[in-house]
Amino acid sequence: MTDVRVDGPLDGDELNTLFHAAWPGHRDTDFGPVLARSLLRVTARRAGRLVGYVNVVGDGGVHAFLLDTTVHPDERRRGLGVTLVRTAAAAARERGAHWLHVDHEPHLTAFHERCGFRPTAAGLMDLTAV
Repeated sequence: MTDVRVDGPLDGDELNTLFHAAWPGHRDTDFGPVLARSLLRVTARRAGRLVGYVNVVGDGGVHAFLLDTTVHPDERRRGLGVTLVRTAAAAARERGAHWLHVDHEPHLTAFHERCGFRPTAAGLMDLTAV
């Protein structure tokens, strides 16, 4: 059974372990500043092990942003990602958000549509390329 929680206990070591498994090339990150700025986070655990995560940050008003949706490769294609995102959306609504934004690569469009997102025009600037 998978335990999905809003703002459950979480530390950077667990996140780095999950990200190493899920994202090739991940480098250890200090997640302290990220977690300190979150509106909320949703975690999924199986037998105590972190197997899923999503972060939501807010603008202090009605906009919230979905970041870092991650599911361990051993847990993929079972609906856990959709559960994480829908749980995050409901919690963001409860905390006053009216809009939940997400940026994603084209191959993730179908996943985000299953979560309830609809396509919209957006702009992106790579600040590391300046």
